[in-house]
Amino acid sequence: MSDIRSLFATRLYRARLSDHGPSIDARELEASCLSIAEDDEAGQEWCEREGYPGYTSYASLTDLPWRFPIFAEVVKALDAHVAAFAQDLQFDLGDKGLVLEDIWINVLPEGGSHGSHIHPHSVISGTTYVAMPEGTSALKLEDPRLPMMMAAPTRTRDCRDELRSFVYVAPEAGDVLLWESWLRHEVPMNMAEEDRISVSFNYKWE
Repeated sequence: MSDIRSLFATRLYRARLSDHGPSIDARELEASCLSIAEDDEAGQEWCEREGYPGYTSYASLTDLPWRFPIFAEVVKALDAHVAAFAQDLQFDLGDKGLVLEDIWINVLPEGGSHGSHIHPHSVISGTTYVAMPEGTSALKLEDPRLPMMMAAPTRTRDCRDELRSFVYVAPEAGDVLLWESWLRHEVPMNMAEEDRISVSFNYKWE
């Protein structure tokens, strides 16, 4: 009798941000993101210079939890979610912990996209979703084994998620997604007329 197992799992964590930590006012968080995007001239200049669609605070602001108290509340919730995910991953952290490395705002307008990338210097990365208008982009995740599959045939259209080369996850506003930082991911083109707003982050081991 055959014994077939799935090995080398790639874990994806999904929950409501409100499942851990304090209650966060969604409208206040969205308003804070848009206010920062409007006032952050350095971030706007970086996006224009680099051809980055919409707005991100990634290259300009490193102190969101200090600037707006609501981001400090977001971080409290994220700390709890990351701890739960690390437990599921069965990390042996020793006398160290997973701590926030950076956190930034993304405002993706109609027609904007974020290309495929990884976060090589972190342990856990993720995003919490602030505004997800109908028809906006799902998150696209890539099988990390894909570069080694040069001669593999394609999979059937209805194959299991664990066997797909790409998996699309459509989060809702208020969701948080976590993954290990080596997992390649991208945001395809936003086909909605309204902005797709999210807050992304990295956690490091120290």
